[in-house]
Amino acid sequence: MRTRTAAPIASFALLVLALAGCTAGSDADESTTRRSATAGPAPTDLATGEVAPTGAVSDVATDLDAPWSVVLTDDDVPLVSLRDSGDVLEVGDDGDTRTVGTIEGVRHGGEGGLLGLALHDDDLYVYSTGDDGNRVERYALTGSAGSYALGDAATVIDDLPANSFHNGGRIAFGPDDMLYVTVGDAGNRSEAQDRDSLAGKILRLTPTGEVPADNPFDGSPVWSLGHRNVQGLGWASDGTMFASEFGENTWDELNVIEPGADYGWPEVEGTGGVDQGFVDPVQQWRTSDASPSGLAVVDDTVFIANLRGEVLRSVPVSDPSTSREWFAGTYGRLRTVLAGPGDTLWFVTNNTDGRGSTGTGDDRILSVALTD
Repeated sequence: MRTRTAAPIASFALLVLALAGCTAGSDADESTTRRSATAGPAPTDLATGEVAPTGAVSDVATDLDAPWSVVLTDDDVPLVSLRDSGDVLEVGDDGDTRTVGTIEGVRHGGEGGLLGLALHDDDLYVYSTGDDGNRVERYALTGSAGSYALGDAATVIDDLPANSFHNGGRIAFGPDDMLYVTVGDAGNRSEAQDRDSLAGKILRLTPTGEVPADNPFDGSPVWSLGHRNVQGLGWASDGTMFASEFGENTWDELNVIEPGADYGWPEVEGTGGVDQGFVDPVQQWRTSDASPSGLAVVDDTVFIANLRGEVLRSVPVSDPSTSREWFAGTYGRLRTVLAGPGDTLWFVTNNTDGRGSTGTGDDRILSVALTD
């Protein structure tokens, strides 16, 4: 039933004993007891190809420290990036973890650090913040389950705009076998509209870091522009590219990405930019309800993990102007989501990075079954 895309959840949410905050506050370090949810039957009005979480939610791994990205190797071994420590972890079948490697030169501060991961052939691609800005590096991934290790680093692209916030950080290989990289505006709002700046952009590169000849702007890695802080990428089976984006004070966005298109930031937040030559989002949410981070497309459903909104949303590819909510408030802040082994969906909490209220077992990778 399930097909996994290159990007690298259901029923009514249970109440929690305490809700996680959206920003660090007086209760940010207080432990919260969270309940595990059980999803009911799939909705009866699913569109063709739309999938939904069903059944009990289970732990894949617990007690992780600020996890940011999770990818699965060919033998379904999870690799996890820890934002603050710079460690890449391997998760065993029993949930125990071991360090595959520590990325050298990671500079943690605010939202920066070790961020996105992507796998391509036998290499692990890593997005991280260094002393000279954000960068993407490639490491040979050696070994197998229980013994994975990283080779030496090779730079794919570096000197990307960086700050203590708005670093982007998501990397993914598209169906065209090209590497896509999201770069935030790094606090320099106007540069999102400047084609000569890589701030506020989605980039497209070959696996070795060259600019593809068919990119929309000659000699430039820029694929799309006018972004504030994209942290989710995924492709539907028909090649449609989706991206989730943090707004400022009003609207967060889900966009369909076209080469060379301008998505309006900072001139426009949310819809209303078409008359100015900008592309409107296909769906928007109030920033207090969303902060959409990682995104995954499974079959014909876009799943989006939300931080401030503390909810997982699903969006049918056939009608991306609509969405469903799963597990609202149950697990606190959600950083990312991915297609798990078999017919499962995995999602990752983000309560230990200083902006949430930690709960028992946080941070966690969680698994739930999918059904159509």
